Amino acid sequence: MSVAAAVAAAEEVGLDLVEVSPNAVPPVCKILDYGKYKYELQKKAAEARKKQKTVEVKEIKVRPTIEDHDYAVKLKAARKFLTNEDKVKFTLRFRGREMAHKDLASKLLDRIRDDLADLSKIELMPKMEGRQMIMVIAPDKTAAERVAKQKAEAAKQAERDAPHPDDVKDDKSANA
Repeated sequence: MSVAAAVAAAEEVGLDLVEVSPNAVPPVCKILDYGKYKYELQKKAAEARKKQKTVEVKEIKVRPTIEDHDYAVKLKAARKFLTNEDKVKFTLRFRGREMAHKDLASKLLDRIRDDLADLSKIELMPKMEGRQMIMVIAPDKTAAERVAKQKAEAAKQAERDAPHPDDVKDDKSANA
């Protein structure tokens, strides 16, 4: 069909002639309402933006000489971030003579990596940037699903093992 015939056919129906695929040989055109077409494309783009999740990078700062309780608190926060599907950046800052003991820092970051292995994967291995050592971990969806499944099974098992209120005997009736 020629271009003039296609334009005439579109005007006859009261619609527009829209070039859908200009790079194809021959170019592909459609007869449609262009305003409605643009509106639908805009709606599809808005829906796609709505469905996508922006990944945030949460930062947790630690020191090479961190105590056990402080370490547990930081680890708990990291677990929370990973379950919310955010990346976690561990920043280990050195002061003064601590720079001489980088091996302690790498051991600490290895310990963090091992403790969070069930929920995460290493995105950026520990590396020095000036007076700080940095490691970035990202959530591992398969591991997180496995942990959630284990928790659900443990909850079901606890529910099955718990005594039913009707099965519990009253102490007063046993003594009478």
